[in-house]
Parts: sequence; structure tokens; C-alpha cells
Amino acid sequence: MVLKPAPADTGVIFSLLTKSGRQVVVPEPGRVVGTGLATTLGTERAKVSTVEHLLAALVGLEIDNVLVEVDGEEIPILDGSASVYVYLINSAGIRVLDRPREVAKIKRTLVFEQEGKRVVAKPYNGLRIDYHISFPHPQIGTQDFCFESTPLTFSHRIARARTFGFMKDVEWLQKNGLALGGSLENAVVFDDYGVVNPEGLRFADEMVRHKILDFMGDIAVGSHRLWGHFEVSCSGHDFNNRFMRYLFDNQSEYLDFVALKDLASVSTCPDPVLLPAGVPAWA
Repeated sequence: MVLKPAPADTGVIFSLLTKSGRQVVVPEPGRVVGTGLATTLGTERAKVSTVEHLLAALVGLEIDNVLVEVDGEEIPILDGSASVYVYLINSAGIRVLDRPREVAKIKRTLVFEQEGKRVVAKPYNGLRIDYHISFPHPQIGTQDFCFESTPLTFSHRIARARTFGFMKDVEWLQKNGLALGGSLENAVVFDDYGVVNPEGLRFADEMVRHKILDFMGDIAVGSHRLWGHFEVSCSGHDFNNRFMRYLFDNQSEYLDFVALKDLASVSTCPDPVLLPAGVPAWA
């Protein structure tokens, strides 16, 4: 995979190398063609899976325009988080363009709820996510996290959170020819009692933080970057995409498309991140 600069108003474009040449896929809610284990974008000619961590990094670092060239049908999983993307993008540098950013801003409250999963979207000048998870496991249980997105807070609080799963599910998937690349190097794995990974967790609540990472990537498939306050409970890739399809199918009712220069962001989450001097944001 190679990330290349793109002019203003390009957006995010995936250029996929296939047997018939390069094919272009532009993220849209309706172009999500798979949500099992990861989010897959595609058309009739090409598809690319595991896009959510990269898209979350682009949202978190506030990158609007980029060409993503991919050789193969999957974005590299790396360590199961977005931290390597953050490091490499920051190392390459980010250019400020001469065009104001336009955002899709939630203009009225939307409650989207199905089968015990729930997303509530409210008007808000910025991107705030309050996430709730509940798993019947002694080391997970119920976790809640309030996150206000800026490049610094994303890099330090969310980007390093890895995907997670359960040993019994991994064994079943691999016996059935799925998740063959899954290992302790790219996921947090739980057995019946605790974490199998010898290094343990990066955060005590790494699981809910990763769910926020996934949500940020899954809502990055709209035509514009989303601004709003999202209260999310027990969601996943499939439900995130159902929410996005509904939101953009009804965009005249729930969204305003505005230039960012006309808005001022605010922060209402507690515990703002403060980094010691000399510590890089992705450390």
C-alpha cells in the first residue's frame, strides 16, 4: 500500500491493482460490500478489505485528500491498530491546502436502534464519540469511553488500541479457512480467563477504545467528514454501515453541509490529554 498526496476536493480514493489493471473505488456507504470481521469496500470489478483502521487514521489526523494505492485485496493489518499509519503519515508530513474543509454536520437528533445496538447522533461542532460496550468476560465486562477527536487526542488515546477477539472464535474461524493471518501480533486475544498476549493490554480499556477506532473508520465512508456527537452502544461494522446508509439516504433531514471556516469546534469530554514534553503523540 502507498499513500500519495491528492489535490483539494479529491477526497479519499482507493486505486486497486487487479488482474485487469487498476480499478478505482471511492468510499460510500453503499459501496461497503462486506462487514464480517472487517469493513470491505468494493464495486463489481474490485474490492478491498480491512479499510477501517486506515480510514480512522485519516479521520483522526484530519486528512481529507489522499490517493491510496493497494496491490492486493486487503489493507495491511499491521499490529491491529492505527498506530503505524499515524507514525508513517506524521513522518511523511501533512500539507495544508488552500481550500476550506467542508463537513457534514448533524443538524437534528437521530436515534438509530436495532436488535440491542444503538447509535444516537446529535448536533455538535466537532467529532465526539461516547461509546459503551458490554461483554460477558471477566477482563472486559462493561466499558465506557468519552472521546473528543483531534489529531493529538486520536494519536495518543485511540490509535494504539488493537482489535480483539476470543480464542474459541479464532480457532473456529481458522478451521473454516478464515482469519488465517490472525495472530497475537495483530490482535488482542482472550481465553476464558484473561489476555493470552504475553505483553498484556496497552490500556485497561483497550477494547472500548478500539471500538471507537472502528467506528471512526466506518463513518468515514460518507461523502464528507462527519461532525456530531455520537452515543454508540454495542455496535459493530455491520450496524455502523446500516447507520451510515440510513443517515445519507436521509441526508436532507439530518445533515447540513458547511464550510469548516464558518464553525468553531468545542470540547466537552472530561480528562483532556496532556503529553509530557518530548513524547511523540504516537508513542
